[in-house]
Amino acid sequence: MSQSDLIIDWANMPVYNTVMAVATGAALCSMAKVAQHLCFKTKLNPQGWSLNFAVLGMILFLTGLHMTVTWPLAKYYPFDNIVFGEPSLVLGTLLLGIAFYMWKNRESIKTAQSPMMSVAQDLRHFKYILYGMGLALIGVAIAGVRYKLFAAPPEEPIAGEFAEYPIVEALFISGLWAFTGIAAILCPFVFERFANGKRGQTPLVKVTYKLIYTLGVIFLLFGAMNYFTHIGLIVNTMPNQ
Repeated sequence: MSQSDLIIDWANMPVYNTVMAVATGAALCSMAKVAQHLCFKTKLNPQGWSLNFAVLGMILFLTGLHMTVTWPLAKYYPFDNIVFGEPSLVLGTLLLGIAFYMWKNRESIKTAQSPMMSVAQDLRHFKYILYGMGLALIGVAIAGVRYKLFAAPPEEPIAGEFAEYPIVEALFISGLWAFTGIAAILCPFVFERFANGKRGQTPLVKVTYKLIYTLGVIFLLFGAMNYFTHIGLIVNTMPNQ
């Protein structure tokens, strides 16, 4: 084990942002692809989509709920409850709702003349929570830059290389939160458009799709990388036994 001046009592610092990031990335990619298939009426598989959303939703709901209601879950970083816990809880709950909806309406979705219009007419009612959480995520992003919340210590592999420049990781993580917030705010406008029977691929639709899918890929890869970096941080900062 590497010697380090930084010692962390990991028994008092449980965090789940590794699996949260992977599940969030998978969820965003999945939502973008499902919307694409609904728009073009291709490869309609509501039952499979429902299963996927239910699994991802359960991961995010359980980890987000525990982090949200256990205050503070991370003794050294209590803001993690707000930054990671609450958005994961909301996304997980939405995914579980969508999973149930997809499963219950699986036959009508497959036979609908315009599946996207049919789904959008129901999902557009999520608009207020999407507006609220979108603005909240932008607020988290501003706080992240203002207080440099996401700077990694030098003991953490890869990210620790930028420990002397805390603004670097603050800008990166805050950027993810801000753009995710923007995507959340754009979604109700897209739903409203399709709900009203407009099918054209407007710049708004294309930008929203590309933004959600790109964010999903980044979250997925970043979360996967964090399995290595966080394990390295734990090993490098464990108390000597």
